[in-house]
Amino acid sequence: MVEQENFISPLIAEFNTRLRGLEEKQELLKERSLLIGENLIEIKNNLEKELTKLKLDMEEIKADLAKIKTNLIRFSDELEKKAKKTDVEILAKQMKLFEPFIE
Repeated sequence: MVEQENFISPLIAEFNTRLRGLEEKQELLKERSLLIGENLIEIKNNLEKELTKLKLDMEEIKADLAKIKTNLIRFSDELEKKAKKTDVEILAKQMKLFEPFIE
C-alpha cells in the first residue's frame, strides 16, 4: 500500500500542477476576452460618434451645394441679360459711323 501511495502522490501532484496551469490560462483568456469586448464597445461608440459627425457634415455640404447651385443659376440668368463683347463692339462701330452727324 505504501508503494502504491508513493506511486500515486507524484501523479496527483503533477495533476494539480497541470490543473493550476490550465486554470491560469483560462483566467488569462477570460481577462483577454473581457478586454477585447471592452475595446470593441469603445471602438463601436467612437465609430457611431464619427458617423454622426460625418452625417452632419454631409448635410451641411448638401446645404452649401444647394446655395451654390442657386447662386450659379442666378448668376447665369444675370449673365444672359448682359450684352456680349461682340455686341458692344458692333454698337461701338455703329456709333462711330453716326459721329459725324452728332456734331
